[in-house]
Amino acid sequence: MKTNRLFFIDAVRAFAILMMLQGHFIDTLLDPIYRDKSNMAYQIWSYFRGITAPTFFTISGLVFLYLLLRAKAKGDDNPRIKKGLYRGLLLIGIGYALRINIFGVLKGNFHTYFYIVDVLQCIGLSIIILILCYVLLRKHLHILSILLLLLGCVCFLTEPFMKTIDFNHIPKFFANYLTKANGSVFTILPWFGFAAFGGFLATVFFTHVHRNRFRLITVLSFFISGFLLIECSSWFLMRLYYWTDIDMFKSSAYYNYLFTRFGNVLLLFGVFYAAEPYLKGSLIGKIGQKTLSIYVIHFIIIFGSFTGLGLKHFFLKSLNPTQAILGAIAFIIVVCLISFYYVKTNAFIYKNVRKLIRKIKN
Repeated sequence: MKTNRLFFIDAVRAFAILMMLQGHFIDTLLDPIYRDKSNMAYQIWSYFRGITAPTFFTISGLVFLYLLLRAKAKGDDNPRIKKGLYRGLLLIGIGYALRINIFGVLKGNFHTYFYIVDVLQCIGLSIIILILCYVLLRKHLHILSILLLLLGCVCFLTEPFMKTIDFNHIPKFFANYLTKANGSVFTILPWFGFAAFGGFLATVFFTHVHRNRFRLITVLSFFISGFLLIECSSWFLMRLYYWTDIDMFKSSAYYNYLFTRFGNVLLLFGVFYAAEPYLKGSLIGKIGQKTLSIYVIHFIIIFGSFTGLGLKHFFLKSLNPTQAILGAIAFIIVVCLISFYYVKTNAFIYKNVRKLIRKIKN
């Protein structure tokens, strides 16, 4: 079967990482007195910040499963499985490492801040779960596709229920993947749902991307599905509640940010997939290939990983809008330049981690 490289994936990842850079910078350093929810500019900023993480999770699920399926078509998916598992574990490890304060550890202070689960840990674990699903059903692609679609829906629908569960009876290290009660930024439920939907999209692309008019049909499907999820998903969930009398649908309808945000992600995918012919070899595509490097660099600069000294510690919630906007632009440029000309690719991180692991083994 003929398979094509999806250039729009890098563009979407670049957009998401740039939105994350400015989002973290402004959210961390902007003075709260300027957070006016009635202000149109603030509303637009808040909207794009709200879809950044859903985009990351969805595109991660799409790209990893699509690469697995491409490898399977060539009859060589086992190395890709091992590589995917390694990268999943590496993302989890880096996520924890970025929470370490070396100077604090040297002084004998080990804060539970280290146990907080953030985006890298959840994406890493999501990739591992996707790979396990693939290994179980690699010979039954259609069943795998349906399973991932159902898993995405279940993750979203059970989110209100998960908030009511007390996880104090299990170790905090594991509980932090399931609850935000201890300070975790992301939890595997419901966020794996976005990765599962991304995996479902990967099966669709892999199966149909070679067909005529696939781009046109897919772009239209993205826009129509995205619009329906944004405008009609709450209504549909309430219909399901009236038909079945299952409270889960009612709870999801009353706090329906997950399906609507996935709708926003689909609209974003539609825009970038429509523009894909113009994105090949572009700067935004190259940025999308360095997302891990950019994430690590930005986290160190803003939050002071390893040293405990970052922009947050000097300018926390102290900037006015002009300073925040200009600072965010400068911050994006500096982080991207460092990523391009010093930490040249994500492979830089993978290569050095492998060296460290070999040294530890020896």
